[in-house]
Amino acid sequence: MRRCTPTPRLYSHLRKRHEQVEYASKTGFFRSLLKDVDIFCVLGAKEIWYRSEHPTRVLKAFEKPLAEKFGAKAVSVQRRSVTVDFGVVVDAEDNTDYRVVSMDVVPAFASGDNYEIPDQQTGKWIKTNPKIHEKKAIDAHEAYSDEWKGLVRMMKYWNDHHDKPISPSFLLEVMALECLHPPFSGRFDYEFQAAFATFGDRIFDTWEDPAQLGPPVSDMMTEGEKKAAASALRSASRAATLAIDLARQGRNGDALQAWRSLFGPKFPLS
Repeated sequence: MRRCTPTPRLYSHLRKRHEQVEYASKTGFFRSLLKDVDIFCVLGAKEIWYRSEHPTRVLKAFEKPLAEKFGAKAVSVQRRSVTVDFGVVVDAEDNTDYRVVSMDVVPAFASGDNYEIPDQQTGKWIKTNPKIHEKKAIDAHEAYSDEWKGLVRMMKYWNDHHDKPISPSFLLEVMALECLHPPFSGRFDYEFQAAFATFGDRIFDTWEDPAQLGPPVSDMMTEGEKKAAASALRSASRAATLAIDLARQGRNGDALQAWRSLFGPKFPLS
């Protein structure tokens, strides 16, 4: 975890990380389309006084130097982070020329082996541990014949392509930890069909923090947003069923077009 300070020096830390991410994308370290990046900034002893303040204060402290560098219109304070929009235009083929579209900066304090991050909606500092999240994802990936991450990545890409009905997208990963039961069936088409249907049925469930430290991940969505997400997920399952049926009829070209309509222009047609 990189240590940062909510001062103009913050930009130098983030600029370096931003350049590293773009380099990784260009040189193939990232297999997925790179658009949004989360950066966890761990504060030190000099900033510990923020911990006794309302969470909004530290978020505003991070907002100021970022707005000075990127412009006020490009920077916005979210519930638990500060977002920077780099103004990258995504073309019709969903290309960004390997550039990061946006970055979410999350202030944090170490708390033993865990971390505390601000939640301005509740007015509290909540515990989290990205390393536990990562370990659970690695275990799920290995149990799923090393296909779990790819399936989740594609579902997140579907989410992006359809105006993000599930937000935060991390909720998809949390749901996949429970809903994608190993072993991998060997058929991506059936996996997506079933996953979309299951997620659509279970989006209303309470989805706890995988680290069992913070509030439920699902509390980031309202009931109205969950209803819209359920509709989008069930529609995606029906679209997957159509694509499977087209392939069964031998209409492979039409089937691939159906998958592209579902997942977006990055889905290959051959």
